[in-house]
Amino acid sequence: MMREKIKIKKIDYLPARQVTFSKRRRGIFKKAAELSVLCESEVAVVIFSATGKLSDYSSSSIKDVIERYEARTNGVEKSDEQSLELQLDNENHTKLSTELEEKNRQLRQMKGEDLEELDLDELLKLEQLVEATLVRVTETKEELIMSDIVALEKKGTELVEANNQMVVLRERMVMLSKRNTGPALMEPSESATSTSCNSALSLSLEDDCSDDVILSLKLGRP
Repeated sequence: MMREKIKIKKIDYLPARQVTFSKRRRGIFKKAAELSVLCESEVAVVIFSATGKLSDYSSSSIKDVIERYEARTNGVEKSDEQSLELQLDNENHTKLSTELEEKNRQLRQMKGEDLEELDLDELLKLEQLVEATLVRVTETKEELIMSDIVALEKKGTELVEANNQMVVLRERMVMLSKRNTGPALMEPSESATSTSCNSALSLSLEDDCSDDVILSLKLGRP
């Protein structure tokens, strides 16, 4: 007759629960001792009851077993973290190396190298890519040329304006120099004019005097 399998669930009846705890605890400790002896292993079992009572078993010093467990756990965690970081670094390095090799291969093919491994479709795609690249290069070159032309035209306009300003300044300087030298040039002509006027006046006076003498001579005759 088969033994009925007990359903694992919480025992609500407190006395039965305490009895079951005591029996199962002894059974666990017995199995741990057997495992330690049969397999020559270190075993430690720590149990806290529902009331907080501590029960433990260890094949050696439980403190040594716990310290060994903590050291092993911390070492494994650090080792796992280092392994994970190293694995990620290796994956990133492999990915970057693959991308770099692919870019170098595309660059060589755009230069006309390593074309033997390409089929007709890949060659057509490469041709379209080169043509599109050439169009962009030509457009960029034309933009730079137009930019240089505009800059040169602007510079030429600035030079013409500066030259015109220099001409205007030169003309003003000539006019100012003429104004400054004008009165000095007029002084001799004015003196000459006054001298001629004085001579004409003396001549007219002489003529008048001679007429009076002649008139007096005529009047004084018998």
